This record gives sequence, structure tokens and C-alpha cells, in this order.
Amino acid sequence: MIQLPDKKDQNPLETTPVRFLSVSGAESGQRLDNYLMRVLQGVPKARVYRAIRKGEVRVNKGRAKPETKLATDDTIRIPPFAESRKSGGSTSSKWIHTLSRRVVLDERDLLVLDKPPGLAVHGGSGIDVGLIETLRLMYPDERYLELVHRLDRDTSGLIMIARRAATLRTLHGLLRKDGVDKRYQCLIAGRWPASLTHIDAPLEKYSLPSGERLVKVTASGKGARTEFRVLRRLQGATLIEAKPITGRTHQIRVHCRHAGFPILGDEKYSTPATEALADTIELPRLFLHAASLRFQLDGEELSLESPLPDELTAVLNKLPSGK
Repeated sequence: MIQLPDKKDQNPLETTPVRFLSVSGAESGQRLDNYLMRVLQGVPKARVYRAIRKGEVRVNKGRAKPETKLATDDTIRIPPFAESRKSGGSTSSKWIHTLSRRVVLDERDLLVLDKPPGLAVHGGSGIDVGLIETLRLMYPDERYLELVHRLDRDTSGLIMIARRAATLRTLHGLLRKDGVDKRYQCLIAGRWPASLTHIDAPLEKYSLPSGERLVKVTASGKGARTEFRVLRRLQGATLIEAKPITGRTHQIRVHCRHAGFPILGDEKYSTPATEALADTIELPRLFLHAASLRFQLDGEELSLESPLPDELTAVLNKLPSGK
């Protein structure tokens, strides 16, 4: 059942007592930090990690690390916390209304949503609330909701959320073996060669002096492969389909830039020329959309699709056909 936050519940701080929680079978295999972030909604992430580091949080009466994998019937000691109960209230309500209309698949083990642009998959780094925090408010009786994979904040489209740890492990195994066929649509500046069907280029994360995190192609990076197909040629641009074989951060965006064809609307990896084109066609955001998912789960073949959002279709309609 979807529940909206109670507007009368405006107590800014509420101190919780010490609690002892038992890990259920559905939660088995979950990392301790992820478990706590779900249980301790409203507690800042830094405070949660500090409690783990100082030993305030205990697993079976012993200290544990954030990456500790929990097992069925483990006992978790939760120390007192001053929880902010109105944190992100209005923001959460906005996204709850939006996401409630974007459920693509709602099954016992798996939830699939059509994520809107502008919503990060999780809170942190100056973001009050993300997709996963909003879902935990929408489904308060769910003991387990975890992201199977990620989408960048400005990317729209299909995203999977596991409702059981076993389902998460199964889907992660499929992703590692290319058992999940994920297809994206993106609009790039220029004429993408039909012969350019794949890019193999290792990727590495790095940070600017400002603290902004980016990704670059470098020989010392982790292996990354993306397959491409031309969908439609337009004047000055090409609509292409991208299939990531690996799942590195910003993979499609950086591979397109590496090939010399940045995705239009990409503020991190654009060039002056692509920025000018994006302004000319009045592109409102990053033109990258997770359009389809195909995979097999528990013997069932799943094929899910998400059409291009209206604001992206409108941009395509402005551009004349190209050769």
C-alpha cells in the first residue's frame, strides 16, 4: 500500500530507543550499511556510518563493518538516534505522486519503474531524497527494497528494484554474464558511422579539484564494452541505440564522447559545439533514456519497454531528417 507522509507529523527531531532487530530470510545477504539506511530513514548517512565505525551498531553482539553481509536470524543492535522526521517531506511527496504512476512491473520479488529525469537513485551528496528512499516511503511494509542497478540522475527509463536478497543476487549474476539485455536510446551530435558497432575502452573514475566526479578512458581503467546501432539519422545529429555489456559509471556517455560523438544535453562530457546544438534545438536535459529490459527470472521471460518521454520526442520532431 502506498502511503503519503502525514503532514501533521512535523516533529523535527525524535530520539529513538535502543532496538534489537532480527534479520529475516528475505534480508539475508544484504550489506549492513544498506540494511541500516533502510531501517533508519531520516538519519543522515554520515551519522549511520559513524555509528558503525564506533561500534554503536552491533551484529550478534560484535562489531561489524559497513560491508558485512547479514544472515538470517542475525541480531542487529540499533543505538539511539535523533531522527529528522520531516527531512525531505515535501520533496518525498512530490516524487511519491510521480512514481506511483510509473510502476511498470509490480511482482512479489521484483519492482520495475520508469524513472523520471531529475531523480537520483539514492540520496546523499547534497540530495535530500532519492528513488530508493521514496520507494521505502511508498511501501512502508516492505522489509527489503534494493536497487539492482543504477541510472544517472538525469537519465530516464527502466530501473529494477529487488524485493528479496535472493532476487538481487540472481539479477546481479545475470548482469555479470550479460544475461540482462538493456537498451538505451540517445541522441548524439554528428553522424554516427554505421560501421561503429561497438566500443571497447577501459574506464576509470577521477575527481576534479572542485570535488566533481568524472570518468575517463584510460589504459589503467576497468574493462568496459558498449554495443551501438543507428536508429535514425537527423540533420546534425543521430539517434542511436546503446547496449552496455558491462555496467561502469557513465559508461555510455563516456564511450560516446570517446568516439567523438557526445550525447546532446550532457553537461559533464559535452563540447562547446554540442552545447550550442543542444541550445539551438532547445533540448531540456540529457538525451539518454533506458528504453528496454529483457531477461529471464525464475523461468519467466520478461520483456519491458519504456517509450521516449514526450520532451525528447518533441526534440526529435524539430530536427529534419538527415542522410
